[in-house]
Amino acid sequence: MYKLTVESHFSAAHRLEGYPGKCANIHGHTWRVIASVRADELDDIGMCIDFKKISRSLDEIVEGFDHRMLNEIPPFAPMNPTAENISRIIFERLSERINSDMVTVVSVTVSESDKYRVTYSRSTGDDT
Repeated sequence: MYKLTVESHFSAAHRLEGYPGKCANIHGHTWRVIASVRADELDDIGMCIDFKKISRSLDEIVEGFDHRMLNEIPPFAPMNPTAENISRIIFERLSERINSDMVTVVSVTVSESDKYRVTYSRSTGDDT
């Protein structure tokens, strides 16, 4: 199995409705996003998928969040834009763009700081 990983980032504000602390107030982060895809086979030129294709797709997704108030934009208007929800949304959107017979998104990690990160995956544990 091959596992390819790319990174991106965006800066955005949010607030956590119902949170019993300072995070209930508007605050911002420079969010770091790490996406990994897997493939079991290589194509005719010896690649799973071009890193640039993964990177371009990820950058396009996070561009929609950059310098925005996440609580005010879809899909977060009806839900809290937690790191958990952000990682799942990015995973789903990236999967729609690049999953194929050869390549599958396995995880998306979102960090809101050097200390705090969450990883979303639909794996059974053997993909990490």
